[in-house]
Amino acid sequence: MPSLNELVRRHTTLTGADVEWLHMLVSEWQLLSDLSFADLVLWIPTWDGIRYVSVAQMRPNTGPTSYQDDMVGHLVPRGRRPLLDAAYDEGRIVREGDPEWREEVPVRVESIPVRREGKVLGVIARNTNLLTVRTPSRLELTYLQSASDLAQMIAAGTFPYHGVEQTDMDAAPRVGDGLIRLDADGVVTYASPNALSAYHRIGLTTDLVGSHLGRTTAELAPPARAAVHEGLVKLASGWAPRQTEVEAQGGVVTLRAIPLKPKGTLTGSLVLARDVTELRRRDRELMTKDATIREIHHRVKNNLQTVAALLRLQARRMDSAAGRAALDEAVRRVGSIAIVHETLSQTLDEQVAFDEIADRVLAMVMELSQDGKVATRRTGSFGILSAEVATPLAMVLTEVLQNALEHAFDPKDGGSVEVSALRGRAPATGTGWSESWNGGAKPEEYLLITVQDDGKGMPEGFDPQTAGNLGLQIVRTLATNELGGSFDMVANPEGGTKVVLEIPVP
Repeated sequence: MPSLNELVRRHTTLTGADVEWLHMLVSEWQLLSDLSFADLVLWIPTWDGIRYVSVAQMRPNTGPTSYQDDMVGHLVPRGRRPLLDAAYDEGRIVREGDPEWREEVPVRVESIPVRREGKVLGVIARNTNLLTVRTPSRLELTYLQSASDLAQMIAAGTFPYHGVEQTDMDAAPRVGDGLIRLDADGVVTYASPNALSAYHRIGLTTDLVGSHLGRTTAELAPPARAAVHEGLVKLASGWAPRQTEVEAQGGVVTLRAIPLKPKGTLTGSLVLARDVTELRRRDRELMTKDATIREIHHRVKNNLQTVAALLRLQARRMDSAAGRAALDEAVRRVGSIAIVHETLSQTLDEQVAFDEIADRVLAMVMELSQDGKVATRRTGSFGILSAEVATPLAMVLTEVLQNALEHAFDPKDGGSVEVSALRGRAPATGTGWSESWNGGAKPEEYLLITVQDDGKGMPEGFDPQTAGNLGLQIVRTLATNELGGSFDMVANPEGGTKVVLEIPVP
């Protein structure tokens, strides 16, 4: 289905400011649809003026739909729908005419001009399914009166509100969550059962009708600074289009105020209320859980650093050079895991930007270099990785770099080691990207890592898949079993050795 932007660009000559106004209207018009119990279709005249194109559609949550099919993208010539013509040409709300019959369903059609800065941009067709019409209740009458006020504001170009911070419509209360109608003084003239229940949740023990909603809401809120209460009184009185949350007596209610000015002056307001107590309770539980997880990572990091410090102390007291070297290797292995946990302790989820970890591992392993004669660098990006991948990958990278610095260069010589990362979609091959993959099937995302040096290369007859070196055993085990990838070590065509790791990234 084409978007509003595409349809406007293809069929009309509206300016960017006009299109932005339509976007603001469409983001808010679920309110009008629900209050009207009606479908809404936005029609815009085409560039040649002989047709209308429907650029947006909304169905009500409060009643049956009048359209079983999507109307977006339909074109109708002028003259076929006289109510559209009259509303657009005369700039007024048009309600004349008999109901239309659609698939044996009577539908009342009304047309509301959409005005911006004195210019009529298009027309909203409001279509009400009359099949279930019955004697309206007080709630339905309040809905319809409020819908009539909003329609007049749209026709006058005063709704949606220009220059007001946009409301997050996903989190905003809806009509069915709870509706309160206020008069011009902020006194409640009607409160739906859901709205009354929401206020009971935060401590109200009486009825709302007849009370001043702003002062009543401020009295229910816990004691706070006078300025905070003054702002709450103004918002709950409906004098400005705002949204806030009120927490009291263990309950939380979201309020959204909508001033109604059908004739240019304030005649009353709508306040939508939603009980979000359980949502906020779950949010707090999640925040507590996240904080606990970060604290656990922080403590694990501290414990690992303590272990590393103890190993260093032990290494200094070893008489055997081989023993000291083994303990130094253990310190680096523990340190690489500690780096991952330190990074995780600073994030809001179990995801890490691995580039930072790779750089810190490089710096840590460089302590083994021959008096700084070996240069290291990283190219490419590892991207965001989960903790399940980051921890073993840090270990693998540590072992591969440590092996290169220990065995690739003579003590008197220098050299360079380069770590490169490439992330994309391709199947694993064990030696890099597959040349045979043609992109027909949808593969997983893979991370290709190469560590290459310009040292003396591998000894004659060396097989990296069977070598008994502990470091290589760790790399093979983690790369294949833990990470589900592949590992290989080959001669670098330009001299030295190249290690290739290819790992699937969930």
